[in-house]
Amino acid sequence: MSIKNLDQLYRSVIMDHYKNPRNKGIIDESNVTIDMNNPTCGDVIHLTLQVDDGIVKNAKFDGEGCSISMASASMMTQLVIGKKVDEALQAAHTFSDMMLGKEVDDTMDLGDLEALTGVSKFPARIKCATLAWKAMEKGVGSDSE
Repeated sequence: MSIKNLDQLYRSVIMDHYKNPRNKGIIDESNVTIDMNNPTCGDVIHLTLQVDDGIVKNAKFDGEGCSISMASASMMTQLVIGKKVDEALQAAHTFSDMMLGKEVDDTMDLGDLEALTGVSKFPARIKCATLAWKAMEKGVGSDSE
């Protein structure tokens, strides 16, 4: 597949998640609630998680923002549901490394998130892509690793 076709595919995946977000909404019985914003561009995220026995049982988000931040939130919720908290945090670190242009663990399947690899070329957009991830890390206590 040519670079141009791959870029077009990635844009298509991002726009699909933006226009048809997965897990958009609020979990009424959530036990983790996080609100964060990116003051640089105005993105706002409200993330609710249901974490039981160290496993992310459910994840939903609400908010407003650019296509990158909302698509990333949609993709993130899809990836972390059903994962152990430490696996979700590892995915967050891997995603952060990918956004910073660092080498990432090829064994971790990031699914649709790979469509966001091009964001690393635009430093101002990295915060957009990582907003939901930072919220999730804050919510499940990444400081306790």
